Amino acid sequence: MSKGMPNMGGMGGNMANIMRQAQKMQKEVAAAQEQLSQTDYEGHSVDDFAIVKMNGDKKILDIKIDEKIIDPDDPDTLQDMLIDALNDGMAKVDKDKDAKLGKYTNGMM
Repeated sequence: MSKGMPNMGGMGGNMANIMRQAQKMQKEVAAAQEQLSQTDYEGHSVDDFAIVKMNGDKKILDIKIDEKIIDPDDPDTLQDMLIDALNDGMAKVDKDKDAKLGKYTNGMM
């Protein structure tokens, strides 16, 4: 036996192949994450009284509120519409993230 690499029963080639596949997967995941962060999503409340625009990192970019629900005597309705729109937007981000990254994470995200 030579003094170089120990004989691993031919696993050296397999290990190199596994490493190449892992590096390729890392690049694909990074590209998918970058694409998600560059994508804009809209969350809508019931009847579109509140619309929230966010990116794939869930950073709020814009909020639009229909003046019909701005009532100084009823702030709860406005709050509910904003919560509804925010939750809808975040659910859309999560769904897209699962679709794009789920094959790499096996549902762990």
